[in-house]
Amino acid sequence: MPCLNLATNVSLDGVDTSAVLAEATATVAKLIGKPEAYVMVVLKGSVPIAFGGTQQPAAYGELVSIGGLNPDVNKKLSAGIANILETKLSVPKSRFFLKFYDSKGSDFGWNGTTF
Repeated sequence: MPCLNLATNVSLDGVDTSAVLAEATATVAKLIGKPEAYVMVVLKGSVPIAFGGTQQPAAYGELVSIGGLNPDVNKKLSAGIANILETKLSVPKSRFFLKFYDSKGSDFGWNGTTF
């Protein structure tokens, strides 16, 4: 049930968002060790974001997972998602923050119940 929520100030007009979503889904699933069928990725563009006092391309993300996160995995996820944002949306790796949340199953709803 990993959920990656990404927001960027870059416009998504003309961007192949399906490719971004597919690559992010595959990256999260592989690194966390969960099936792609359980991975959700949300991508929001044209979000007002200032980073370091400028509004140059930037992004913020949050990744919530029930297990699968640890310092080593988090570093790999940060690198993987930053690479996707840089190659697909021209967001420099130095202008991207990613926050990790390791959650309990009882704190996450799905299919009318919790995990």
